[in-house]
Amino acid sequence: MAAIPKSGFIALNRFGFGARGDGDLAAAASDPRAFLLSELAEPGAALLDGPGLQKSQPALKAFFEEQDQRRLARQAMNEAAKAQQAPQTPPPAMAPDMTMQLPAGAPKPPPAPPSLEQAAYRAETMARVQRALSARAGFVERLVCFWSNHFCVSVSKGGPVRMLAGAYEREAIRPHVLGRFADMLKAVEQHQAMIFYLDNQQSIGPNSRAGQNRNKGLNENLAREILELHTLGVDGGYTQADVGALARIITGWTFVGREGKAGEPGAPVFLPNFHEPGAQTLLAKTYAQDGRAQGLAALDDLARNPATARHIAAKFARAFVADDPPPPLVARLAKNFTDTGGDLRALAATLVNADEAWSAPIGKLRSPYEFLVSAARATGFIPAQPQQIIGLLNNLGQPLWAPPGPNGYSDASAAWATPEGMKARLDIAARIAQRGGDAPDPLALLDQIAGAAAAPETRQAIARAESRQQGLTLLLMSPEMQRR
Repeated sequence: MAAIPKSGFIALNRFGFGARGDGDLAAAASDPRAFLLSELAEPGAALLDGPGLQKSQPALKAFFEEQDQRRLARQAMNEAAKAQQAPQTPPPAMAPDMTMQLPAGAPKPPPAPPSLEQAAYRAETMARVQRALSARAGFVERLVCFWSNHFCVSVSKGGPVRMLAGAYEREAIRPHVLGRFADMLKAVEQHQAMIFYLDNQQSIGPNSRAGQNRNKGLNENLAREILELHTLGVDGGYTQADVGALARIITGWTFVGREGKAGEPGAPVFLPNFHEPGAQTLLAKTYAQDGRAQGLAALDDLARNPATARHIAAKFARAFVADDPPPPLVARLAKNFTDTGGDLRALAATLVNADEAWSAPIGKLRSPYEFLVSAARATGFIPAQPQQIIGLLNNLGQPLWAPPGPNGYSDASAAWATPEGMKARLDIAARIAQRGGDAPDPLALLDQIAGAAAAPETRQAIARAESRQQGLTLLLMSPEMQRR
């Protein structure tokens, strides 16, 4: 098959994270669709593990223990402060005005080690970015990003989510990225990070034993987002009564607290005493199962609902192809989702095989995370420390696993094409270009990452640059690097 230069560029950029350097563009151009489909066929392509990456239950248990230690330390400090404030007679061996001070020029004490949640967040960040940098095309990693944002949690919620955000993605998202949507949905909604993020540990059935004893009631946050964001969509035909019904159905879905009364601290658990008893009616269907089975049956039906297929298809096409995706593409994706029972590998393959996914103009602005990864892949500029990556993403306005709300980061170009956002990109592009002698030649790099797909205007602008540094900055800010 003859190589298709522009299609190779689209394969790497629209579906992946861009070329890593010499060779990637030629490999993609030889058969662009097969190039992407081969990544979907790799066994365990989405799975991620490595040193420093903990499972959620022991991580949450360790977090609880560290919190207890901090609490005891604060109590001891408060007691010591109170003792110092009480009137005291100076000991005879020391005059009242003498104080213990460090000698001038003495070295400062070393900084305190990072907390457990800081260490976990840094390790997970580095592992995620390294996987994206090393992937052949990055299509599977882009799928991980999509589903992780669709079922998002936010570290801004507090310590437990910061501790678990990466583990949540590895445990609830990655195993199902090329599996069934229903399985991902059930894994997500039962995970400790999602439970804590949307407060389901606070939700108690009013007529349950705990509800009657504690005079507490429902928290509808998780149920509302399941219907509005995770499955049917805001126009999916549900009512407030359905939100309440689903909230009652998933009462008792929680995790074991620090005291370990219901099992090992941090473990996911179903508490029958918190669960609202009796049958519930959701979307005109009655669920009379006992215990956790009631909620699992409801999620299975939500996963198969035609509104879910339409919602997922539109969001999937918008994220990968265009802010206003072609209606025939959305319809084809929705039909595939329905016909295959939510087979997500088949959904991704349908996207790759759709002509509309290749013919749409290259107009979507990369998200900050996509830009940073693609720039690192192209130039070899890889921050050595996770703190550097975290700082760059913060500066770009897309902190990892920290969207402003349960609807995740926007997938619309307008959300990122702000004056502040583009200035931040320019600043980082200039920083990458300032590396010195190991910086690549800008025109040679343009050929490696775009080849014949590069616009003449881009090539001309880089050729006219007054220095290699300026040329590389122009390349990193060019449409070939910024849009996909």
